[in-house]
Amino acid sequence: MRVLITGAGGFIGSHLVDDQLARGFDVTAVDINVDRLEQQASNPNLTIREADFNNLQLIDRELGSHDVCYHLASAHLETGVGEDYFWQINVDNTLEFVKRCREAGIGRFVHCSTVGVYGDIQNPPADEESECHPDVAYERSKLAGESAVRDYAKENEYHLVVIRPAWVYGPRCPRTEKLFRTIQKGRFFYVGDGETFRHPIYISDMVAGFNLASNFDGAPGEIFIIAGAEPVTLKQLANGIAKSLGVKPPTMRFPKTMVWLGVSGLELISNLTGMKAPFTRRSMKFYTGNTAFSIRKAASDLGYHPQVDLQEGLDRTKHWLVEEGRI
Repeated sequence: MRVLITGAGGFIGSHLVDDQLARGFDVTAVDINVDRLEQQASNPNLTIREADFNNLQLIDRELGSHDVCYHLASAHLETGVGEDYFWQINVDNTLEFVKRCREAGIGRFVHCSTVGVYGDIQNPPADEESECHPDVAYERSKLAGESAVRDYAKENEYHLVVIRPAWVYGPRCPRTEKLFRTIQKGRFFYVGDGETFRHPIYISDMVAGFNLASNFDGAPGEIFIIAGAEPVTLKQLANGIAKSLGVKPPTMRFPKTMVWLGVSGLELISNLTGMKAPFTRRSMKFYTGNTAFSIRKAASDLGYHPQVDLQEGLDRTKHWLVEEGRI
């Protein structure tokens, strides 16, 4: 089995590379930054290519003779760019890439989207049939990209699956690391009462979901939510991290209105000066949005069953952070 992974240098992508190599597959890993792959660089079954997904010609030469493509590359956390940038990468380039993969003979394609396409979920848990109301450029472009590649797959009977990961955490994740450090230092605060839902999934369960999706033999263009066993409140998540760290649970709270006004001001200053804002309205969604999902479809159609509960996953993450000297 020969596997092509785009976005392979990211948090999820690097773990997917590890997983596919452990399964005995030959892997071609493509990304603009491949630092996270250094620990696998000497593996004879791994080929690393440093390339920008914005330049598809650099990737064309990697397509032939691969059996499966996992497409994780996207415009994601960029700031100071217009919506057209997200559209170019996440819609136009992605559709063109799917076409090239099919024409090159890659038999199966797993497209990584995001549960962010739902926007604010009014009546959680959401499932694959729930309405989507994305309200930021990244989310809107990811939903449009899904639609484009699904339409193409259906028209051409191409084995393409779309997966929507929930909140993925674990070793190598900078957002998880920041959360641990903030709670360890007593600087974490809630926006509101901390009772909003997050739906965590530990990284090993996430890559297992990818692998199952690549073996799906149902209709082209099917969508699957991949998440942990159950959602938790933000307070439960923060308390779990505090327990793992052996520190006091966070208690600071600020009113949502006050925080949103402050964030809006930071974004305005960022736009005027070109400096990156430490907080944005998008990053505040972690504290204020309800994200809870049903994984029934993935369980019934893919055989997906998460194996790592929240506290175990947090303890594993803390152990890695300590071993790496990051906390």
